[in-house]
Amino acid sequence: MNTGSDDPGLGSRAPEFVRARRLLHRGWQAGVFVIGLAVVIAGVALLPLPGPGWVVIFAGMAIWATEFVWAQLVLRWTKRKVTAAAQRALEPEVRRRNIALTTTGAVVVVVLGTIYLVRFGPVPPWRTGSR
Repeated sequence: MNTGSDDPGLGSRAPEFVRARRLLHRGWQAGVFVIGLAVVIAGVALLPLPGPGWVVIFAGMAIWATEFVWAQLVLRWTKRKVTAAAQRALEPEVRRRNIALTTTGAVVVVVLGTIYLVRFGPVPPWRTGSR
């Protein structure tokens, strides 16, 4: 029993005994949604913090995709886009541009760091009080 789509790869992956009982299946879906939502929220919280924010967000989407067709379609679309971007990144022209941008960024950081050290010395910027 594949609910939600004619595509054989889409639909609920709940066990058959769960899908056979409407109320139990709705409870199962609610549980999957809540768990997936918690993981996605944790991923969003990790975006500005050090941590694998996007990986956690996609893990939450994968949890949702076990039960919801819309999440399965989003994951398929994302996989196609990531694969295309990875292929594009391997093209020589794009690699040269990325190397040039990285080198330019590194030079800017070194120049700004040097200016800071010449002007203020090796004192961290958060040390504002005199001790």
